[in-house]
Amino acid sequence: MRSKMAEVEESSKPLFAGLSDISISEDIPVEGDISMPVGSQNADNDFSTLDEPVKDTILRDLRAVGQKFVHVMYPKKSSALLRDWDLWGPLLLCVTLALMLQGGSVDSEEDGRPQFAEVFVIIWFGSVIITLNSKLLGGTISFFQSLCVLGYCILPLTVAMIVCRIVLLGGSGLVSFVVRLIVVTASFSWSTFASTAFLADSQPPNRKALVVYPVFLFYFVIGWMILTFSPSH
Repeated sequence: MRSKMAEVEESSKPLFAGLSDISISEDIPVEGDISMPVGSQNADNDFSTLDEPVKDTILRDLRAVGQKFVHVMYPKKSSALLRDWDLWGPLLLCVTLALMLQGGSVDSEEDGRPQFAEVFVIIWFGSVIITLNSKLLGGTISFFQSLCVLGYCILPLTVAMIVCRIVLLGGSGLVSFVVRLIVVTASFSWSTFASTAFLADSQPPNRKALVVYPVFLFYFVIGWMILTFSPSH
């Protein structure tokens, strides 16, 4: 009877009850390093811009915008424009183009501002419609990535608008119209080619034409506004 009670008492003891009495001698080397590296505590702070000076932030953003301009002028299959998307460049191009298109001969002194608003709305509303069309057709890029690509690809047309304004300083005859037609056509083709180069891989193969057609119309409307612009006298 006593032996059975002793067995019950031994079985009721915790499994690792005797481990608390075991001590490791200091002479026994314990391998492994469990100390935290000094630099690991600030690993996340390297990517933080909260403590960054405003000047450095502005310069960094300007460099990023400039790099995207280069991607548009030399279009190739690259994910840089899609990965690091922003809307600063499209906003700058849209405002610049709207300001240069303002004050044409079709405007009066009273409705100069609606002309600016008209260009601004056409560009952004058209970009939104094309983006929604791309998403509905099964596009894999995000909404803002598509806006970024379409906005940055206005750069050739903005350059064409600057060239046309310079050409119009010499007059608005037949030669001036031919030069402006060539410049606008080349810029329109470049904008369409650049945008489709970035957006083509994100669309289903059998629906690429349905995505390219609205892009073609979008840049065609902007190019037509540039070509038909004539300064007011």
